[in-house]
Amino acid sequence: MAPGWTDGPPSCGVLTADPPVPRASAEASLDEQSSGTRVLLKDCSGQMLSPGLASVGAASRRIRFDEEALLPVEIPNVMQAVVCHGPRDYRLQELPVPAPGPGEALVRVQAVGICASDLKCYHGATKFWGDDQRPAWAERNVVPGHEFVGEVAQIDEDASARWGVQVGDRVVSEQIVPCHDCRYCRRGQYWMCAPHNIYGFKRATPGAMASYMVFPAGALVHRVGAELPAAHAAFAEPLSCALHAVERGGIRFDDVVVVAGCGPIGLGMVAGARAKFPAHVVALDVSDHKLELARRCGADVVVNIAEQDPDEVVRGLTQGYGADVYLEGSGHPSAVLQGLTLLRKLGIYVEYGVFGSDVTVDWSIISDDKELDVLGAHLGPHCWPAAIRMLEQGLLPMDDIVTHQLPLDRFQEGLDLVADGTSSIKVSLIPQ
Repeated sequence: MAPGWTDGPPSCGVLTADPPVPRASAEASLDEQSSGTRVLLKDCSGQMLSPGLASVGAASRRIRFDEEALLPVEIPNVMQAVVCHGPRDYRLQELPVPAPGPGEALVRVQAVGICASDLKCYHGATKFWGDDQRPAWAERNVVPGHEFVGEVAQIDEDASARWGVQVGDRVVSEQIVPCHDCRYCRRGQYWMCAPHNIYGFKRATPGAMASYMVFPAGALVHRVGAELPAAHAAFAEPLSCALHAVERGGIRFDDVVVVAGCGPIGLGMVAGARAKFPAHVVALDVSDHKLELARRCGADVVVNIAEQDPDEVVRGLTQGYGADVYLEGSGHPSAVLQGLTLLRKLGIYVEYGVFGSDVTVDWSIISDDKELDVLGAHLGPHCWPAAIRMLEQGLLPMDDIVTHQLPLDRFQEGLDLVADGTSSIKVSLIPQ
């Protein structure tokens, strides 16, 4: 630290001058302290304090300032990032810190969760890498990570006004960055956007397994309370997905709702279903620990399907008819036939799982036997504000749901924990 600088308490920075330096003299003062650097002068709202860059050397760093006191917060030139080079080929690399363009924001990543879809992409699932019947959707040379939270590090006036955020705010972005121009976007169905640029799978939208990331101008951004632990705040993404599945189920007050799988998505489904106040929320899993968490999320009936027949339990709750709504969140092929069997005639099946292989069932169960409504669910449209409120109000046992927080350089360990599935529920990476 240069002479004359001390740690300081102002809310939007980590350093301050002693004594504080007036805004008008900020550029000159920094030049005296920063020989051999190239600095970008901004205040805490992200506004320029000088006409542009003050070139005083070959190195480069980006600095922001408080209105009253000089508060340099350096943005480095390079960062650590995980890069996907193809199935089973993810590498920790050093990359340049991205520079935001007009209407964009640079965000310092505080936490990023590892999703089951990240794992299936890593393992080479057809959904991501294609086969003879469909082209690859995922791209190589992309930073993964689509469930995250971060702090705004750099933003311009247009982006700040559009999103209602400024430098220092904690933010999340919905996992898809819509084009706002295709058939689906024009009809308000942005989560089905035709280009389908989701963070962490496309080169157009690098993800959050890095120290910094850019929110593009088309991103859908939400503020999150600073009091939430970062790994808990990043859970807004899977929780919003779970709530969308709940909405698709059209749950009514007298329904018996079955949730298959008590991983992150399933636990969110349980909490969301309970909020609809049905007659019963039944949670299915093979882990007693996860079933206990499901009780704490709102399930009033839990069934370990390795020890008890779920069909017997559900029919006992429904006078032999079967469940009204089945929410599938495990992505396990056996859960599909299980759901079709547990549902009553005219029941509703909602599929949210991401499968690693094809699933085959007798479709006559859906049609001739029961006339079921089988619905898909994708992403978490219009559910992010509710998910954030649930987290901020402490409605889920997040200390026990987020089981592992690892530094970024242990990403492989994180992937292996998610693959094992027995000792973890939500694994998060914490970039340095």
